[in-house]
Amino acid sequence: MGVLNVTPDSFSDGGAYRTFGAAVAHALAMVEAGAEIVDVGPESTRPGAAGVPAEEQIARAVPVIEALRRSDESIVISIDTRLAPVARAALDAGADMINDVSALRDDPGMVELAARTGVPVCLLHRWGTSATMQVGGGPDYVDVVGEISEFLRERITFALSRGVNPDGIIADPGIGFGKRVEHNLQILRALDRFRALGRPVLVGASRKRFLGEVLGIDEPRRRDAASLACATIAAMAGAAIIRTHQVRPTVEAVQLCAAVKRAVPVDT
Repeated sequence: MGVLNVTPDSFSDGGAYRTFGAAVAHALAMVEAGAEIVDVGPESTRPGAAGVPAEEQIARAVPVIEALRRSDESIVISIDTRLAPVARAALDAGADMINDVSALRDDPGMVELAARTGVPVCLLHRWGTSATMQVGGGPDYVDVVGEISEFLRERITFALSRGVNPDGIIADPGIGFGKRVEHNLQILRALDRFRALGRPVLVGASRKRFLGEVLGIDEPRRRDAASLACATIAAMAGAAIIRTHQVRPTVEAVQLCAAVKRAVPVDT
């Protein structure tokens, strides 16, 4: 899943693809590099980010989605939004799935839309909101993996109870969304446990702040090597989708992991 931020303030590449032409060109380049999904984000969800009205999100995302759909019918397009009107406009423009960082909590209309359209929907664990997730004492967990698993299990049950397509529900433990450094590391170490939820698992660690804190790297774009390490960990743990800013190296890393998994053990 290639990241396409059509925002002025995303943590890694805010403003780089804000214009229509730059956004479409970057999306097509990611597809050429091997992205199977393009995740269009019209609202930054970084810690401290302010919400963006639905009308502005639609203005940012819909022209890009329409252009991508005209360019290639086979591109799988995801809309990264918490708001049902934005998701509805994106789906009408040609998007194929919903990536909701609130796990269907922020807008009651989102679950109804997902159920009615039958599109895949990604449910992400987030402690607090973008405005509050790292404020003050920040997040606190007794058992971060267990608590996230229980949250995702509850949201999956909720989605199913409201008629969301059971074959389209994706679970995301939400690396960086209201977690301290040690929490993110514990999630990466225990990714295989989230597969017990019985849903495809999405992992998005690309360029995130905890990598910089572990390695002493302030500039997000200099965290790509660490991001590849996370992608490798995720692939070996059985993640179904890896969300990334750097598509080609991530595709190559995932392909190598797949080859290792296919390798026939030799008796010694």
